[in-house]
Amino acid sequence: MTISKSKFYGGNGIVGAQTPLGTGIGFGIKYENKKECCLTLYGDGAANQGQLAEAANMANIWKLPVIYICENNLYAMGTAVHRAASNPNFYTRLEPMPGAKLDGMNVFAVREGLKVAREHCISGKGPVCLEILTYRYHGHSMSDPGLSYRSREEIAQVRKERDPIDKVKKIILENNCATENELKEIEKTVRAQVEEAVVKARSDPWPVPEKDLLQDVMCVPEANRKSLLNNIPLAFVRNVEYDKSIFP
Repeated sequence: MTISKSKFYGGNGIVGAQTPLGTGIGFGIKYENKKECCLTLYGDGAANQGQLAEAANMANIWKLPVIYICENNLYAMGTAVHRAASNPNFYTRLEPMPGAKLDGMNVFAVREGLKVAREHCISGKGPVCLEILTYRYHGHSMSDPGLSYRSREEIAQVRKERDPIDKVKKIILENNCATENELKEIEKTVRAQVEEAVVKARSDPWPVPEKDLLQDVMCVPEANRKSLLNNIPLAFVRNVEYDKSIFP
């Protein structure tokens, strides 16, 4: 098994389907005796998927180096946790795997919790489950106003009391790591970068389906081109069916 150089395997369109994939990556890491672990993220809605329980069972039996991270935003796609989960303590649901709940709105709490979990995994003790308690201010999608299952007052209260940016800013100032003016300069720089990206996105032409739909589905590295594909040109695009691949 070859582990990706980027070490990032992307998301998945099927709710919870990344959890068995992450478990498989953990198996590959253990098979190759690497001092690594796989972070497998899913939401509170996906926590009720059967495939998560099956994958976690295998990880427990084989002591795979996987950190299962439940990002609990309290509402999944639009249903409150108490209405959808008989056990809302997600960090306990993959037992006998050890688990912990972290404040996902505090960057330092998440960092320190992940340090402990990673050390547990790479030392050969098996998987860990972390529930990271977070929140989303907006709806789950463009069709979701985000107010049919919670109030404006609740959202405003979370912004006021738990906002992660305000919290880390306060910690920075209290510990004299930066001044108020330095933080304002950082904010100005970031806003300018975001605005530049927005302008570029809005001014760029729409993709051309015939040209862009399959772009970069697979590009064979030059070093492997001859041995793998018998002199097929470098920039060919691999289609779902090989005989329908696109060649320059």
